[in-house]
Amino acid sequence: MANQFDAVLIGAGVNSLACALHLSAKGWKVAVYEGAAVPGGAVKTGEYTRPGFRHDWAAMNLSLFAGSPFFKEYGEELGKHGCGFVPVNRPFASSFPDGSWVGVSTDMTETLEAIRALSAEDAATWERLVGGFGAEAPHLFGLLGAKMKFRAIASFMFKTLRAKGVAGSLDFARFLAMSPRQWLTLTFREPKVRALLAAWGMHLDFAPDVAGGAMFPYLEGMAGQAFGMALGAGGADTVTRALVEAIRARGGLVETGIRVTEVTKAGGRASGVVLADGRRVAAKEVIAGVAPSALPRLVATTPDFDAKMKGFAHAPGTLMIHLALSGLPDWWAEALKRFAYVHLAPSLDQMAATYAQAMAGLLPSEPVLVVGQPTVFDPSRAPEGAATLWVQVRMAPGEIKGDAKGEIAARDWAQAAEPFAARALDILEAHAPGTRAKILGQRIVTPLELEADNPNLIGGDQVCGSHHLAQNFLFRPARGHADGSTPLPGLHLTGAAVWPGAGTGAGAGYLLAQKLSR
Repeated sequence: MANQFDAVLIGAGVNSLACALHLSAKGWKVAVYEGAAVPGGAVKTGEYTRPGFRHDWAAMNLSLFAGSPFFKEYGEELGKHGCGFVPVNRPFASSFPDGSWVGVSTDMTETLEAIRALSAEDAATWERLVGGFGAEAPHLFGLLGAKMKFRAIASFMFKTLRAKGVAGSLDFARFLAMSPRQWLTLTFREPKVRALLAAWGMHLDFAPDVAGGAMFPYLEGMAGQAFGMALGAGGADTVTRALVEAIRARGGLVETGIRVTEVTKAGGRASGVVLADGRRVAAKEVIAGVAPSALPRLVATTPDFDAKMKGFAHAPGTLMIHLALSGLPDWWAEALKRFAYVHLAPSLDQMAATYAQAMAGLLPSEPVLVVGQPTVFDPSRAPEGAATLWVQVRMAPGEIKGDAKGEIAARDWAQAAEPFAARALDILEAHAPGTRAKILGQRIVTPLELEADNPNLIGGDQVCGSHHLAQNFLFRPARGHADGSTPLPGLHLTGAAVWPGAGTGAGAGYLLAQKLSR
């Protein structure tokens, strides 16, 4: 039958597409249905401001994908379908209101020089941490790549105990439980160096005082030093376009602009899907790349599981500002023109306040800005001499209950977007005077627009669910289901809401495909 498949996948995000490609490679007949007009979910690129300026819609950093086990297996095949990366040797920096800055480069001498300008003691600490990263990396990456099953966790714990001993293993466990502030305060003396690394926690819903968040600033700092960053050549959609073409080349179907409205059941198991145009598609396995809270709207499983899915917690949202500029921002510190990311997050206290305000439904008085400068490393994204700027404004509430600064009266994003974006651009202007005068085109994307484009980004939550300890590791998205399983045979979850969580590493999709194909 034309409408009968081994697997049907709902959504064409990176995890779904990686899952579909692996299953296709194992001989499965697969179909992928995506409600949006363009595949990729949060990983796509378009001319959102002016012709010739290519902007990454949400995700820009593709380091996790480029370094993933999935890409190691399929990189050559994806390369034949146009997937390419641009290496970044200066991945991130932070700019501070007094005109100072600090950044991380793959050149150790350069990084140490920048840190030493603030603190010689911290420069020595950084050198020590980098020297020990090779010994620590296998344990951290082993945990983050582990299948969240009892046997796999027991194996990981045994290996760690054997390598580190009892005392070292307890210290490792303590580190995993620490908040960013706890670890950074214990490790570095200079508040600006602490802020440089703490900004990475805000990418994954780990404000400075959230337990379990210390490993992310550490990993991003060490990985940035060791490997730099990878951007998509021409845009992040280099990945999704290549995935789609590879699936189609293997005989799979990828259809966009069509929503799945229902998952069907027969004989006590999932049997296929119903599309918005009325078509019924049969499948042996149904793989839902959807936010957990959306799953009960597609199919009922058990009351307990459905209640857990509906109660899945989301992080605060993000407002995106895409700018077409006549040239790069003229930062107070000229050196910042050489970095892919510039964080405008001056202190741990400011980040903590911003997070608390957003969680309370308030527009933050001083939001954290992640300023992406892709044209520094990939000039193809803008006309000659011009620049594409990618600005994440973190955090932003999906539902506005007020304004922490008392200036914006609007309580809906249609009216609040412009003044809140102006607040963010005021911050950018303070660090890079004259940036507004360089704007040729602008596109503001509110948290609700992000959700409308991709229903998985509920309230503009770009990480598809909080990564706090109660909803991470064995508990992502719920205890007993970190492998994407559900109580309904033949129905599986994938995406950033499933372990190993957010990012572009395709881990959830690849792990699920490996399990199913075995």
